[in-house]
Amino acid sequence: GVSPVSPIHVYTQREVYGTVGSRVTLSCSFWSSEWISDDISITWHFQAEGSRDAISIFHYAQGQPYIDDVGSFKERMEWAGNPRRRDGSIVIHNLEPTDNGTFTCDVKNPP
Repeated sequence: GVSPVSPIHVYTQREVYGTVGSRVTLSCSFWSSEWISDDISITWHFQAEGSRDAISIFHYAQGQPYIDDVGSFKERMEWAGNPRRRDGSIVIHNLEPTDNGTFTCDVKNPP
């Protein structure tokens, strides 16, 4: 049989501005009509301005945040979310000019 699928609505700011050397919070809130399961996962991707490829920079799974240990964000990122409060936000510290680009928050709430 086919199991029913319910959408998750994810909300982020359209644009976020910061100055070099400062910090910025990338907000990600979500809503689902279903119970937030223990298997919820949140992934942040970054696509640098002028690049065609997006890279994974952060992952939350099985109750633990995982900051990717490669790339320019590895020492500058902080988990600020709380899935039980439907929040998948992250903070980026010590902003650099190369941080300009598109950040995407992806939320999955299985089953």
